[in-house]
Amino acid sequence: MKRDAPAARRNLEPIAKTLDQLLDGLRGDLLEIGCGSGQHATGLSPRHPALTWWPTDPDPDQRASTDAWRREAGAPGLRAAQALDAASDHWPLGGEGQPPARLAAIYSANVIHIAPAEVMQGLMAGAGRHLDVDGRLLLYGPFKIDGRHHAPSNAAFDAALRERDARWGIRGIDELDVLAHAVGLERTQMRALPANNHLLCFERGRGRHAQ
Repeated sequence: MKRDAPAARRNLEPIAKTLDQLLDGLRGDLLEIGCGSGQHATGLSPRHPALTWWPTDPDPDQRASTDAWRREAGAPGLRAAQALDAASDHWPLGGEGQPPARLAAIYSANVIHIAPAEVMQGLMAGAGRHLDVDGRLLLYGPFKIDGRHHAPSNAAFDAALRERDARWGIRGIDELDVLAHAVGLERTQMRALPANNHLLCFERGRGRHAQ
């Protein structure tokens, strides 16, 4: 039931150190989109005691793995994994036992390049709907910069993804910026991390308000 994802173990510490800065000062609820094995949720949530961490994934096996890691870790601020399809225009938030409708942060690692573009679009739209006024959207993974791959390994990875599923592929930061602007968000940080990955931070633009 409990899954071990080697990539999640490898990238956890550099992500954690960067999130320590980007989540500093936030209080409230954090929604994780695509929690996968659950190793990020259990490794990251104890570092942010002011945030209640809500892991979500559409895959029941991934949710079961996350809950198994959660039981073993005993992380007090980590909630049980929830079902959520990021591409949906209605997220199950605000009900009894569900994450609240207003969020301090949304975090998603290694999701949008192994999913159809509708997931990227839905994730950004959901952030526009549910992030609080000072909320932050944090996206980790490989990205194209200025429409180009910045490493041969990323280009090869992108080709392999598209061969596996034509709807998949590494997304461009410019694509994300356009989607963010449409829902009142702006990219405020781009942090380089190991293995040609980046962590992007989007925040509500000055003068914009949560819907």
